[in-house]
Amino acid sequence: MNPTRILFTDVSSQTWIEEVMLNAESHPGFSESSSWSIQKKQLHGGLSEGVDLIEVNNGALTLSILPSRGMGVWKGAFQGIPLEWKSPVKTPINPAFVNLSERGGLGWLSGFNELICRCGLISNGPPGTDSAGNPLESELTLHGRIANTPAHYVCVELDPAEGGMIKITGRMEEGILFGSHFLLESTLETQIGSSEFLIRDRITNLGPDTAESELLYHINIGPPFLEAGSEFTMPFEEMAPRDPRAAEGVKDFNTYLGPTPDYAEQAYFFLPVCDEKGMTPALLCNKQGDLGFLVTFKKASLPYFTLWKNTLPESGGYVTGLEPAINFPNFRGVEREQGRLLELGSGDSYETEFRISILNHQDSVDEVKQKITKLTEQSLSIIHDQPHDRFS
Repeated sequence: MNPTRILFTDVSSQTWIEEVMLNAESHPGFSESSSWSIQKKQLHGGLSEGVDLIEVNNGALTLSILPSRGMGVWKGAFQGIPLEWKSPVKTPINPAFVNLSERGGLGWLSGFNELICRCGLISNGPPGTDSAGNPLESELTLHGRIANTPAHYVCVELDPAEGGMIKITGRMEEGILFGSHFLLESTLETQIGSSEFLIRDRITNLGPDTAESELLYHINIGPPFLEAGSEFTMPFEEMAPRDPRAAEGVKDFNTYLGPTPDYAEQAYFFLPVCDEKGMTPALLCNKQGDLGFLVTFKKASLPYFTLWKNTLPESGGYVTGLEPAINFPNFRGVEREQGRLLELGSGDSYETEFRISILNHQDSVDEVKQKITKLTEQSLSIIHDQPHDRFS
């Protein structure tokens, strides 16, 4: 049986489905399992008015995808284990209500509550004036625009291969006349009954000239993976704290406090090490070591990694970020000087790939830890105790 494609949104053909439910009843030939479903709906009320939401259930794993917010993943759950964090921003925010320029260019934070959101495509990192860039794009806001860019095309594919694969594809354009013009095509896929999902992105320069691009995946996790005594582990060649505040905690960069009043965020920059397949595992596990959140990313396309620690009280946003990227989230001028900006010729593309896996047994967590230990033994794992000028 060939894959079935269902078009939800296509601005070019004025195709629009506001609400629909796909399941074993509507598509009986897709999978032997009857516990899967895909529901498309639109949220109403408050700052969520008009936000599109796609809820995917593969029978074990549920994911809430936001086409209105750059195909970000709002939250999920695996067999009752929540995949989320408690942001002060409680619901998905329609980008129409997010003013990126407010509060000194920090307006992006007004919509920030996702499990996964993208930072880019023109820039990420702190706001400011980039005098060396295109004058039309010199006033930069926090983490760029793509997370607040609605998809103009959304399609679902039901592929019966391998017991049933669900694929959700969205396309977003970020551009301006006389400036950069990028197309992001993103596909999220998950197998029926799986504890994993994969995201593949392709970014294409649609403009007539070579353009600079940045991209970072802000993957944000709270309890129960994050708690006092939780541990982060990843094989790396070299690591440096982002700033003096991060340097204060460099000896304990891989462990976590519980919710802590007045905690000031810390960030650490890594050069990852990959396995023989070119993949790097980054693991967050709870104190007991029987629950793990694993991000596995392709190092060739995502050569840099940031660990973000923000262990405020839960009402303030108790969270950590595992962030593979094509650059570090410094100001764009710094990344240009360090040669980490991607220059993409007209019509050229780059692709990225990462996988999220939920480990809910100690044996599976230990297996990943052992793999990371072996990869670590093959590298120097240099740790700088102060910010380093090659990193920030």
